[in-house]
Parts: sequence; C-alpha cells; structure tokens
Amino acid sequence: MFLSRELLLPWRRPNQGAQALAGRLLRSSSSLSDNDDDPPFTRIPKRLPRAPSPPPKPKAVAGKIRPDEPAHSDLPFDFRCSYSETNPAWRPIGFREPTRFSPFGPGRLDRPWDGIAAARGGVGDGEGEGGERSREEVLGEPLSEEEVAELVERYRHSDCSRQINLGKGGVTHNMLEDIHNHWKRAEAVRIKCLGVPTLDMDNICFHLEDKTGGKIIYRNINIIILYRGRNYDPKRRPAIPLMLWKPLAPIYPKLVQNVAEGLTFEETKELRNRGLNSPPLTKLTRNGVYVNVVDKVREAFKTVEVVRLDCSHVGTSDCKKIGVKLRDLVPCIPILFKDEQIILWRGKVYQEHSSSDQFTSKPQ
Repeated sequence: MFLSRELLLPWRRPNQGAQALAGRLLRSSSSLSDNDDDPPFTRIPKRLPRAPSPPPKPKAVAGKIRPDEPAHSDLPFDFRCSYSETNPAWRPIGFREPTRFSPFGPGRLDRPWDGIAAARGGVGDGEGEGGERSREEVLGEPLSEEEVAELVERYRHSDCSRQINLGKGGVTHNMLEDIHNHWKRAEAVRIKCLGVPTLDMDNICFHLEDKTGGKIIYRNINIIILYRGRNYDPKRRPAIPLMLWKPLAPIYPKLVQNVAEGLTFEETKELRNRGLNSPPLTKLTRNGVYVNVVDKVREAFKTVEVVRLDCSHVGTSDCKKIGVKLRDLVPCIPILFKDEQIILWRGKVYQEHSSSDQFTSKPQ
C-alpha cells in the first residue's frame, strides 16, 4: 500500500491544531457574550484629573540659627565657659580655634567673644531692663533655724529629685540655667560636687552664690544645698543665654619647667628621682572627692621636701588640673608629671618659712 506524498511530508499536512484552537476561541467568545456579569476583559476606568499639590509649608522661624536681634542680659559679670576653673589673671599664649566663633552662636548675643569670655558692655546697678532686683531684695529676711532644718532635711538625701551634678568643669555657664529651672518648682537645689573642683570647695561656694544670687544653707564635704530666697519670682529671673557648644581651651604657658626655679638641672633631676621612688602620699580616683588633699600635702611638707600623688586612671588632663590647683592652694611647685604620677616640691620659700617658724618657736 502506497501512501500519498502529502501524508508523508509533515509540512504538507493541514494545520489541524490551529483550526481546533480557533474553534475553541469562537465557542468561548459566544458563551461569554451571553453573560454580561463576567465580561471577557476588565474595563479600565477613565483617569480623573490629578488634584493640585498643596503649597510647601514655610520653615519654622524657631529653627533659625541667626535671630533677628541678638539676646541681651543684664547680669553684672563676664560670661565664661567655667567660672570656678578659670582665672581672669591667666593670660593664654594662643588659641585652638578662631576667636571670631562665639560659642553662643552667630549673632545670638550682644557681647563680643574674645576667645576666653564674653565681656559685658556696660556697668549698671539696680534694676535692669527686665526689672531685675538686687540679691538682698530677692533673698529677703534670713531663714530661721527651723526653716533651715526643714529645707536641709528635704533636700540633703541622695534620692532628692532636685539635684545637679557638678563635675570637672566646675561651675559652668549653662549650669546657671539649670539651677534657675529647678528653682521654678523648688525652694532649693542639691548640688553634688565631684572631681578636680572639690580641691577648693570655698571657690565653688563663692561662684555659686555670686553667679546665681542664691544662698548656701548647707555644706557637708562635697554636698551643697543652694537656697533661692524668700522673694524669688521665676517670672523675673535673669536672662541667661545658653552656650551652644563648649569652646576649646586656650593654650597656656608650660606648667612644668625643665629646671625648677632656684635649682640647677642636676638638683631638679635628683628631686624628680627621689619623688618617683618615694611612697605615694595618697591615691586619687577618677571623679573622686579631693576635699582633704590640700591639707594632706601641707602636712606632709612639714617633714618631707618632695611629695608624690598617685593619680592612676585619673587621666592626663585631670592630673595637670590638679597640679595647677595645688600649686596655687598649698602653695608648691610641680616638677614632674609622668605615668599619671604628680611630683610636688615644696620650694625654697616654704623651706625658709618653716625654718623661721622653728627658730621663733625655740624657748629662750
């Protein structure tokens, strides 16, 4: 049996698959056309015109860096970053940042910044522009012993919510604002002092009373309670512009000289070696309480010539600050800072005073 050529050749066969597919599509379209609830294709709705976008909101005026008018304050002292840890008599030999950059911000204060302080423009007493009163008028009548005892019992405990921690920066400028904020709702504020400033607590107390106008009614080691006064009015508090950042410390002359004053190089070297090999007078901790250190050094200088202080883990910066304070308070001469060890020499002047005292104390 012979097959035809069309059956043998596949490309000659009729396209049966295409015909079957076309038939199925025609049947499905006829069945879908009868049912209007299920259309063959999804109807695309006409696009509505887009609503106009709202206008951009204006930027907040409070976020402006440069205000329209600079702030003014009638406080009768120069603004400094720290009042208790700086001395106006110290003159720097250089600055680590340009003096034209004020830490109060550009154009935010009407006092010029010279790299150390913002000096007040004029001297004025009595009531200022904001109706500021004198310190005696705000304090009013002195507190009685019963009133003082009641305030002390309320604020002296460690769980007091009206507390400010005073660290190595001492009495800073922005701390004054914190104290007045506490005085809005409390008669007194508890201040806990730690670190280098505790070497001279009298200096801290003086600046707290002088800069805030309050009165210290309690002082125990490193705890201070500062009273605001009988006639204190939060609405008439002084205007205190805040510092936006902490300015870099200026560059001061070298603290330790290669050769101590009044000695030769060999004598200075011998004193340094003797101090490093001597037992430490005391060991200071980081952010500790150094209230008794000055008295200990003074007492030790009555018997020895060189004293060593162990300041392990205190930090190089704090070691130098401790040396500067001891130099002025004892007084003495720092001759070496090495490996967080402070070597202090009592100096020839101290030697002469001690010998003269011994001579006068001898019985005739």
